[in-house]
Amino acid sequence: MARFPEMAGQRVLVTGAASGIGEATVHRFLQEGSRVAALDWDEEGLKRLHQECPEVLPLRANVADAKEIDRAFGELDAAWAGLDILVSNAGISLRHAFLDITLEEWERVVSVNLTGMFLLSQRALARMVPNQRGRILMTASTNGYRGHPYYADYNASKAGVILLMKTIAAEYAPHIRTNAVCPGYVLTSMQKREYTPEMLDAVNAGLPLKRHATPEEVAGLFLFLASDDADYLTGQCFTIDGGETI
Repeated sequence: MARFPEMAGQRVLVTGAASGIGEATVHRFLQEGSRVAALDWDEEGLKRLHQECPEVLPLRANVADAKEIDRAFGELDAAWAGLDILVSNAGISLRHAFLDITLEEWERVVSVNLTGMFLLSQRALARMVPNQRGRILMTASTNGYRGHPYYADYNASKAGVILLMKTIAAEYAPHIRTNAVCPGYVLTSMQKREYTPEMLDAVNAGLPLKRHATPEEVAGLFLFLASDDADYLTGQCFTIDGGETI
């Protein structure tokens, strides 16, 4: 059921849209009557999503490749001639001890998680600024302000996302609002595959709310930040972690 009637007809681009938080965000904006484009590198995942939701505009691209992003935005322009909301969510992580991280792995994580945010934000802003209205939302992480072991590349990239977001917010206020969502543990299908039941129970036991977030809960926060109810919010990181960081 729609809760934010002003979202009907809004043109929304979600990246990392074929699974997890991104997929949940696609569905949440569709519930509000928004027009949604789903961008992902996963061709099969995009096909599945489009079969489930034929109204979605599927865009296949690597967020770290400027030429592919330009092509995707060309398709977006042809379909909509503009963009109102960017949910820049695509990201990857690799678990390694610091001394075991190769340069190739470092560059891969940073290029997707940070350079991708830069490329998408530039192109989204180019379409929002002429209309003097728009919302840019980014997926950062609690790892962006805490030094979790074995994720140096991921931690650094997410810290960069937070400062990128704040810079854009400062430069493009008052017409463009820019915020970041910083999830902690989220029980996506990918996360489920990495856990044994014992591992999941152990992580949950250490969280004040004693469970992981669902992708749908994170999607709900994105929707709120895109809505008119959040019109006085910009340049902020919104932590959704079940109390982990307290």
